[in-house]
Amino acid sequence: MTNPNQATPRILAAHEIDLPAIARLAGVIWRTHYPGMISAEQIEYMLVKMYALETLREDIDLRAIRYVQLFVGEELAGFAALGPEEQPKLFKLHKLYLHPAWHGRGLGSLLLSHCEREAGRLGADRLMLTVNKLNVKAMAAYQRNGFAITNSVMVEIGGGFVMDDYVMEKELKT
Repeated sequence: MTNPNQATPRILAAHEIDLPAIARLAGVIWRTHYPGMISAEQIEYMLVKMYALETLREDIDLRAIRYVQLFVGEELAGFAALGPEEQPKLFKLHKLYLHPAWHGRGLGSLLLSHCEREAGRLGADRLMLTVNKLNVKAMAAYQRNGFAITNSVMVEIGGGFVMDDYVMEKELKT
């Protein structure tokens, strides 16, 4: 692991060549973070569904979702993805993940702030996301960064699984 005292975090746009590393990191994060919130079977199902390289390519090419990577030194420590919603001036933060070894250092907030600025630069005045109702650590982090719970949703995702989430939103500064 990179020494956090010796490296400045960098956030870079992700391109197709970066997608395999993002998918690998997602696997590490999901298998570490989500047990106890969702079953191991659902974790594997969602990883296949959401992080297949073809799905990631379609996110970028067909859904106008932008991926960014957070590096500390040369190490990929996290990533995020955001894109426009049908409602004007609303963007969705589809993904924001940080390797557990990097938690507690302000890097998640740094990545989130970058996404807020990027959404605003692209014309959004609100940013929304969904978060698993049992993911109290993530909800607390989002609340610390100005997000508020605005709704509760349960979405069938196939395979007999559901996502039981809160919707959180934040007004962006213009």
